[in-house]
Amino acid sequence: MANSKKLFERRRKRVRHRIAVESTGRPRLTVYRSGKHIYAQLIDDANSQTIASASSHEKAAEGAEKAKAKTWNVAAAADVGKRIASRAKEKGVKAVVFDRGGYLYHGRVKALADAARAGGLEF
Repeated sequence: MANSKKLFERRRKRVRHRIAVESTGRPRLTVYRSGKHIYAQLIDDANSQTIASASSHEKAAEGAEKAKAKTWNVAAAADVGKRIASRAKEKGVKAVVFDRGGYLYHGRVKALADAARAGGLEF
């Protein structure tokens, strides 16, 4: 188990280094994935501020039928991607750098990214 954590940290550092080198003043769209939820944040690294955030935790506030929906599947991740894209538009952000945070670009992470692109974000 310790080896898998080390490999995850290596991937995470490699991704962050590439983003730091390649980003041209664009905010970073970062993803955190837990067992039950998925979270997305738009971070302005120059000012060290969070511009917008969205998560699958917010479904409980949207109504009884959505509260019963699963929060850990691909559909929930796509919903979070749509939400973060709409909040980014409200703040005037159009182009971002995608930070997958060491996770493989597959499944929930890919669904979130595709939904954010469909919502109007460019990365």
